[in-house]
Amino acid sequence: MLRFIMSFFGGIFSMVTLGAGMAALTMGAVFYMYGRDLPSYEVLSQYTPKTISRIYSGEGRIIDEFAVERRLFTPAEDIPDLIKHAFVSAEDQNFYTHPGFDIRGIAAAAVEAVRGQGLRGASTITQQVMKNFLLDGSRTAERKIKEIILAVRIEQAMDKERILELYLNEIFLGQNSYGVAAAAQVYYNKPLSQLTAGEAAYLAALAQRPGNLHPVRQSEDAINRRNYVLREMFENGYIDRATMEADQAAPLRTVQNGDYESFRSTLPPRDYFTDEIRRQLSANFGEDEFFGGGLSVRATIDPDLQIEAAHALQRALEQFDRGLGRWRGTGKTIAPEDLETEERWRAALAETSIARDITLENTWYPAVVLEIGDSQMRLGIEGWEEGDPEPVVPRNDIDWIRGNFAENFDVGDVVHVRRMTQDSDGSFIRWTLRQVPQVQGGFMAMDVNTGRVLAMQGGFSYQHSVFNRATQARRQPGSAFKPFVFAAALDSGYSPATIIVDAPIEINTPQGVWRPQNSSNRYYGPTPLRTGIEQSRNLMTIRLAQEVGMNVIANYAERFGVYDDMNEVLANSLGSQETTLFRMVAAYAMFANGGERVEPTLVDRVQDRYGNTVYRHDQSICPDCQDMALASGQAPRIQTDRDRIMNAVTAYQLTSMMEGVVQRGTARGVNLPVPIAGKTGTTNDAKDVWFVGFSSNIAAGCYIGYDTPRSMGGASGGGVCAPVFEAFMRQAIQEYGGRAFRAPDECRFIKIDRFSGARLPDSASGDNVIAECFRDGEEPVFGITFDGGFAMAADLPLVDELQATRTAPSASGGTAQIGPRASFGSLSSGGLY
Repeated sequence: MLRFIMSFFGGIFSMVTLGAGMAALTMGAVFYMYGRDLPSYEVLSQYTPKTISRIYSGEGRIIDEFAVERRLFTPAEDIPDLIKHAFVSAEDQNFYTHPGFDIRGIAAAAVEAVRGQGLRGASTITQQVMKNFLLDGSRTAERKIKEIILAVRIEQAMDKERILELYLNEIFLGQNSYGVAAAAQVYYNKPLSQLTAGEAAYLAALAQRPGNLHPVRQSEDAINRRNYVLREMFENGYIDRATMEADQAAPLRTVQNGDYESFRSTLPPRDYFTDEIRRQLSANFGEDEFFGGGLSVRATIDPDLQIEAAHALQRALEQFDRGLGRWRGTGKTIAPEDLETEERWRAALAETSIARDITLENTWYPAVVLEIGDSQMRLGIEGWEEGDPEPVVPRNDIDWIRGNFAENFDVGDVVHVRRMTQDSDGSFIRWTLRQVPQVQGGFMAMDVNTGRVLAMQGGFSYQHSVFNRATQARRQPGSAFKPFVFAAALDSGYSPATIIVDAPIEINTPQGVWRPQNSSNRYYGPTPLRTGIEQSRNLMTIRLAQEVGMNVIANYAERFGVYDDMNEVLANSLGSQETTLFRMVAAYAMFANGGERVEPTLVDRVQDRYGNTVYRHDQSICPDCQDMALASGQAPRIQTDRDRIMNAVTAYQLTSMMEGVVQRGTARGVNLPVPIAGKTGTTNDAKDVWFVGFSSNIAAGCYIGYDTPRSMGGASGGGVCAPVFEAFMRQAIQEYGGRAFRAPDECRFIKIDRFSGARLPDSASGDNVIAECFRDGEEPVFGITFDGGFAMAADLPLVDELQATRTAPSASGGTAQIGPRASFGSLSSGGLY
């Protein structure tokens, strides 16, 4: 019997031993088979998660951020223990003791599955790291085996803190927040160090169900899960009972509930400037790197001037639009059933996509028409509260519109409205209706020496239209292109006193006979170059272009970056080929700085996630800046690598001539406290109007027109765009100053008559007297007139700008008679001097 019993138990022992051995062999074979081709966990040592790229102003304030995954990487040593304990309690209580997998957790999950209690995850934090980084998210036994193998390997290669760092920075926690630092900002607008135990517990609760524990929509489930995590933290000894009970009893306060101001609300609305940075850096660094590389971008923007640029352009666009007297509105309406209660129309209005970034005069609010009367219209205004002025618009507010309320509005229309206030003390006058103009435009300003773009506005409202008309709209510059024709002429031997014929021209083209005209439809005969640009004479420009050669002019335009490839046809001398405002302002900046190349930039510096500088715009070198022995009052030397693309004398001559445009020419309405030079531009039928100008240190330009080109009626560059430039520059001069344009040492000044081009004595004075710069060592020749080879009829009715004979002081102190302008018989058809 004993022998039988021993044999029986011996057999059982043999079976168990054999079974265990077979199981071990089987498990070994399985782990060997699945462990052969697994990805290397060593890639985790070079972990570079997608993180937020941020744009900073010059003062270091965050002004925008871009990200595919909103993540702020935080090293383990900077993550408070409270946060770590919350996630360990919620997700992996044995994290600090298990070897990478938790056999008890796996067994408990298996028992629950057998009992029909459903499947639940039994993955440790280490396993989750392996799944998130190295494996796919499939729910298969094969993936689970691979997960365990990798978890064991990584536990042997990394310490627990490093594994936890990977987990807490990678995990998705809802609301497009990845990692605990970003989640703390999204839900509480707080740094991790300021979170309470309850707040940390809610973040840990989100790890399991980030899409189903919203603090508003699923508040009850969210609170229950938060309280569960708090209880686990207490039972694991991480918090005391008093803390657990107090935080469990507290309401769930978050940004989404309106308890805290959101981080995004503390940033200025995204605008054309930062979006253009996004466009340019995405092209330079690649979209993956820009949106996920954690770049720190120092922008060139001047925040105060950016606001002034936006308001100056918006003011001009709105003024033009209101002058048309037509109401178009937003085109958005709210359904009648949503107007039945205040709660419903407020919710519907909040969901309506409409520009909310306009602050011209005062903030523009979305509103809905609730009631229309004869003398007033009642509105529901977004953000309106009891105690605010009554939300009604009186009849006299729409005097600029043709028709009355009933003819222009319907109940349910969504409109814009703002407070009208007294300029003197800001007191409320009334609510006033506004509309986003149909006409659009762009504005840009930059430092002429460094290329730093200080302000850029690409339209009336970024939220209304993200298309940047300063950089993306290709339009005809019209007469704003003429300075490049005159620059080519000045460098070719002409001078500001050279006489060019202003008379009709006929040119045969494949499309028929082209008969260009001056905007005044009048002809002025032989006229100095200076007056030709001051008064923007088209016929003089064409004759000059014919004399100089369109190939030379095209070379200049390409050298200045106005065009990549300019067509060499005469019509393009009048600015008929399209370009962008961005290119035009940059080119004018080179006139202002004396003819040196300058590249416009919106970015001073870009640093990668590790703080290494990967781009710096200013390549200047200051060899004396570290010289402690530099003499008192002696400025350090600054070495730049800027190329000279225009003779300095030519640049000054052209600048002086464009000063005349502002002082007495087509932009004479511009009145600023420092010398200003510039040029207007108005294309055929006023489809595009321009003004580009500069002081000694800032170049700025404005373009206005319809996105689909059509006539703007009687608009002109001097009447519509120049006021935008003036309003902006008035503010810019207060900050950056300005001085007289510096003449090169090679300049020799000779006084001439600006109407006839005749030389005057040095003592001459009067409105018609101009001291022109001529190249030193070059003896100018007066009296030769150029017509570009185009004939001029002898009986042409010319307009005299001044009497034919004038009196001027002579060099001896007496007076001299200046004869009439050159006649047909004295004209030359070509030739340089």
